[in-house]
Amino acid sequence: MNAHLRRAAVAVAASATTVSLAACGGAEEAGGGSGGRAGSDAVTVGLLLPENQTARYEKFDKPLIEKAVARLTRGKGRVVYANAKQDAATQSSQVDTMIANKVNVLIIDAVDSKAIAGPVKKAKEAGIPVVAYDRLAEGPIDAYTSFDNEDVGKVQGAALLEALGDKAKDGQIVMMNGSVTDPNARLFKSGAHSVLDGKVNIAKEYDTVDWKPENANTNMAAALSAVGKGKIVGVYSANDGMAGGIITALKAAGLSTLPPVTGQDAELAGVQRIVAGEQYMTVYKRYAPEAAAAAEMAVALAKGEKFDGIVNQLVDSPTSKRVPSVLVPGVSLTKANVKATVVDDGVYTVAEICTDKLKAACEELGLK
Repeated sequence: MNAHLRRAAVAVAASATTVSLAACGGAEEAGGGSGGRAGSDAVTVGLLLPENQTARYEKFDKPLIEKAVARLTRGKGRVVYANAKQDAATQSSQVDTMIANKVNVLIIDAVDSKAIAGPVKKAKEAGIPVVAYDRLAEGPIDAYTSFDNEDVGKVQGAALLEALGDKAKDGQIVMMNGSVTDPNARLFKSGAHSVLDGKVNIAKEYDTVDWKPENANTNMAAALSAVGKGKIVGVYSANDGMAGGIITALKAAGLSTLPPVTGQDAELAGVQRIVAGEQYMTVYKRYAPEAAAAAEMAVALAKGEKFDGIVNQLVDSPTSKRVPSVLVPGVSLTKANVKATVVDDGVYTVAEICTDKLKAACEELGLK
């Protein structure tokens, strides 16, 4: 992303308050769309999500988008869904299928932001507009919605500095970034570095293949061996899945007191590790406003209508300039605000978080 070129007032969160976190059932089979403008509420939205290892996509994004499309089309629109399971070639084939079945619009969360450029171009040539979701896809996209990803990295970096306090330079930290195929990973990394550089000693830094926890675990084990377990005072982890792999490696090394570890996505396992004192923080991203924005832009594009009212930035991708976008801020979630974030927002119940093993820790935090 080259620049954020324009800001305007936006109330995406307010528009998302009617979007329930409850799932609304699976998508129907494709077919019946005309490709491009539908001209009525009976739109067919093709939804392509990148993987199912991260809990958010199946549990939150998919049902939220389905619910929002239903609301915006008075129950006449439908979502046709496919998950690429972290395979760019599979996602390309899924785009071809959506084109063949003449969906009216596509929402694509790219497995590989560069590899998707060709399929996006094919969709556009077929008269099907494309909304890039969560990751800034290359190619002739019509709109984009995500979180303010550089700010997410800054939030993570600031939280790690807060956890380290006056011991920030007493030892070494390890940075576990995300996959190089994900443009968001580059932005998280940039944001974190802008906060951490000069204030900590970075001993090892990794770009983790496919965001996989097992790869983060392997990298962390290598860092522990190279640096020495007693010298690592903190770990920057770009998301919760990797944080789980990192913490497993730290425990396997015999560390009785774990260094602070960051995260992102507020996955249930991550929140539970925070409650347990194993993970320091995660970035809680309110998926409802992101999903609501994607659905609103997609339905408007399918019907040939404008959506200027919700746009809060114009963003440059490597291939498209001034893409109308909605970027949503993230929130630092620690022990101190578990209730005020994921519990009060209805993402998880106290019963889901507070297993028998965590009951005492939950009581200390007032989670009852």
